[in-house]
Amino acid sequence: MPKSRDVRDYIRTIVDFPHEGIMFRDVTTLFADARGFRMAIDQMLHPYAGERIDKVVGLEARGFILGGAIAHQLSVGFVPIRKKGKLPGATISQEYTLEYGQAIMEIHDDAIQPGEVILLVDDLLATGGTAAAGIKLVERLGGKIISCAFVIDLPDIGGRKVLEGMGMDVHALCAYEGD
Repeated sequence: MPKSRDVRDYIRTIVDFPHEGIMFRDVTTLFADARGFRMAIDQMLHPYAGERIDKVVGLEARGFILGGAIAHQLSVGFVPIRKKGKLPGATISQEYTLEYGQAIMEIHDDAIQPGEVILLVDDLLATGGTAAAGIKLVERLGGKIISCAFVIDLPDIGGRKVLEGMGMDVHALCAYEGD
């Protein structure tokens, strides 16, 4: 009997990308495989069975792919959070810290209504900076985040602790230690 596959089996590791010493976890191979992609979406949805979710928020850019598929499965709306200057309408902005400097994320100022229940989605949780910025944007619009869902957690980098410190529930399908 063949071994059942795990989501990690679909994720490619690229050594020394984007620079030396980094083990890059590439989810594009997961997305390219129909069974792997469906498995990931189903597993990301599982913890929220029976929960009210009004909208799914995806973080640029791979969070759009996951978030769109999850929103479709839930029959709810999808809201993108993008890098500064990419959204065409009126926005609100949130600055956050990157490894080397600062960046700004934005959301349309009418994308979420006060009291809406939100699931925040991205592919990877590392430092938690991008997700924390997304959380702040959603909360500024009055949304209530039910949870933050990721395919991959890099626990040694500390992002889960950052988000949990903000009072967030965090779920990840797999973790890679030491990255």
